[in-house]
Amino acid sequence: MTGAPDDFEARAAAREAAVAAGEMAPEDAMLLFWAEAGVHRWHPKYSADRIGVAVSGGSDSMATLALMARNHRVEAVTVDHGLRPEAAAEADFVARFCASLDVPHTTLRWSGPEATGNLMDQARQARLSLIADWARGRGIAQVALGHTADDQAETFLMRLGRAAGSAGLAGMREQFEEGGVLWFRPFLRQSRAELRAYLTRQGIGWIEDPSNDNPRFDRVKARRALKALRPLGITVERLNETVHHLAMAESALGFALRRLVEAHVTTPAGDVVIDARGFQREIDPEMQRRLINAALLWVSGADYPPRAAKVTDFLMTWRDRRDRTLHGCRITSTDTEIRITREAKAVTGLTAPVGAQWDRWRLTPPEGLDTGGLTISALGPEGLKAVKDWRASGVPRTTLLASPAVRAGDRLISAPLAGLAEGWKAEIACGSFHNALIRR
Repeated sequence: MTGAPDDFEARAAAREAAVAAGEMAPEDAMLLFWAEAGVHRWHPKYSADRIGVAVSGGSDSMATLALMARNHRVEAVTVDHGLRPEAAAEADFVARFCASLDVPHTTLRWSGPEATGNLMDQARQARLSLIADWARGRGIAQVALGHTADDQAETFLMRLGRAAGSAGLAGMREQFEEGGVLWFRPFLRQSRAELRAYLTRQGIGWIEDPSNDNPRFDRVKARRALKALRPLGITVERLNETVHHLAMAESALGFALRRLVEAHVTTPAGDVVIDARGFQREIDPEMQRRLINAALLWVSGADYPPRAAKVTDFLMTWRDRRDRTLHGCRITSTDTEIRITREAKAVTGLTAPVGAQWDRWRLTPPEGLDTGGLTISALGPEGLKAVKDWRASGVPRTTLLASPAVRAGDRLISAPLAGLAEGWKAEIACGSFHNALIRR
């Protein structure tokens, strides 16, 4: 059935009764439990009125949709990257299945530039961005992803091959915030075989993606490696246990880092400002590295930290090199503080319509204002000149140059961080720096 979430305990009791009466397979009840558990781990600020489900047509996402739709109001979304000729037909397959469940479905198409380099990673980023925009437009605050324990094990092997540290080897998160949306993976502890068995019991089909057998992709290589490693006892289950242990260790380190941030870090105007004396005297080198990586990720909005050698160079020379750029950020150091701000060059030319995320910012207009024809871009040097009393804001010039501004053509309408608010409000779309340190 569909509808708003009921009491967790009442649903658990109903499942137990159904299993006892022979009306539900125990395996189905367990999968429904994990679906419910995923919902009840949500951050309190997120509404559970409706749930978005990203569905490709593969077995994992089809099972996620079918299970989530049993007890929740869901909407499905499929992204057609245009990378394979079969993609449109696969989206139609998902649409027909959603129609059979009376579940609203949307197909999104990637119309960005031709992908180069790491094609799968670019496709993943495009998918998250498109789905986040769709979810916000539909008033959906959370989206379920159909990753499984098999995906977790494969990811571990791929990251191991890239000499990842403990943070990378701690695996995919069960939930995370990105693009103003809470993403969650309710079946990250279940195997692909379990989800396929559920689909088989329910008479639900799925699509086999031919790229899953293409050996030029790292994930396919990892999948094959897992089969070869099985005689050594290196299985999906064992690797997931290892990932869990590393995730627990990372959680403990994250807690320690948050305590250091509370004592030594502030975040005025979206910058990260670190007390230089505390950084030098009270934070050990590993925590220094983690803090700088976290700050660079939060300020730049990047998905991955910079190369380790570049961060090591910073840690060795920050007292001598007082001004530098790194990972789309500008870092200025004095005897009293280390300030990490967005690099103005990194956002020059970046524009977005009002209502969309610009860089890592979201701007809210005054109520009732017609925002037609308005765009968001970096304030820049010319815009800053137009704000006569920007110094009264107390925000450094380097920070303001990369801050968001609203324009009508060439005319500056608002620059909230510079003191020219005009009723507009600016907030960091990815949440606070402190929350960004929390591994879920």
